[in-house]
Amino acid sequence: MIKKIVFIFISILLVACSSTKSVVRTKTDAKKTTVPKKVLVYSKPVKKATNPAAKTASSKITTASKSTVNKSTLPTKNTTTTPKTEIAKNTTEPTIDSKPVVQKTNDTPKTETNEIASKLSDEDNLILEIIEKARSKKENEENKPHYVKTEVLEATSKVIVTTKMVQDYIDKYKTIAKSNMANFGIPASIILAQGILESGTGKGSLSLLANNHFGIKCKSEWTGPSVFFDDDEEQECFRKYESGDESYTDHAVFLTSRAYYIPLFDLEKDDYKGWAYGLKKAGYATDVNYPTKLISIIERYNLQNYDAEVLGKMIFQPPKQEVATTSNGFTYQVNPGDTLYSISKKLNVPVKVIIEKNNIQNNSLTIGQNLIIN
Repeated sequence: MIKKIVFIFISILLVACSSTKSVVRTKTDAKKTTVPKKVLVYSKPVKKATNPAAKTASSKITTASKSTVNKSTLPTKNTTTTPKTEIAKNTTEPTIDSKPVVQKTNDTPKTETNEIASKLSDEDNLILEIIEKARSKKENEENKPHYVKTEVLEATSKVIVTTKMVQDYIDKYKTIAKSNMANFGIPASIILAQGILESGTGKGSLSLLANNHFGIKCKSEWTGPSVFFDDDEEQECFRKYESGDESYTDHAVFLTSRAYYIPLFDLEKDDYKGWAYGLKKAGYATDVNYPTKLISIIERYNLQNYDAEVLGKMIFQPPKQEVATTSNGFTYQVNPGDTLYSISKKLNVPVKVIIEKNNIQNNSLTIGQNLIIN
């Protein structure tokens, strides 16, 4: 009897142990079935994407994951790992696509772009303004008249010119001047000197406006183009030409076709002084200093040499002038072609000293003038 009771007790204990093992197994299996819940948590960061396309993609993935979990039965080890990896791959794609430049461009206001563009434009304008000021300053310094290198030419207009400007003008028109001397009998020196004085070496208002290098007015017989310009009177009619060469040709025709210039052609062919005073006497210009201005230009730039070339004579070579000593100190006699600048370089004396000691006005010198140097 006792043996039966012990056997029954042992059987009860075995049954109890087997039931506890089954309970433990069901609990562990239940824990394994909760893996899909972790997938839902992993997909939550996708909802934070600002891109609408990303939001749509994330919502679709979340829905798909939920439907997969709900439809599946209690998953095994193989079934639980598969949705985890698939969902991870699908969720990474929209998160990568949700960070493109589109998000930045949508968030950047147009006003900020306009402000940046305006700032860049202001900086560009400032740089251009600085460059333009530097350039204009350089041009002003280059074109600024300097009393040691310039002279004043005044006929129809007042022009300040440099020695180089005069020489360039001579080189440009010396050929046609010599041709007109050979064909019409007017000294080439007079032609060039008048052109230099009347046109301001081609830089005067009338020459720039009408290519008129000799200040010739319309007169009654003129049928060509014309311009109106203030001279002795307001708005006088002046002839207009297509080029400077045309002006030079008409100048020769004008002098040979006027009765009051006929006496000039009786002078020696190279008598530029007689021509200078004869032009003033015949009424070519109203300036009382017109003859001396022409003679000064001719002798300063040795324009009489072109007369000699046409006539086949020896070219004039000005003698070298040495500095003489007097009781008042050193003196220098002005030669043709001399300027204050060339004299100052030759004698190593500042131009300002020469001007002050000799009371020189307008930087003008006269051939044969004796200058006090020291």
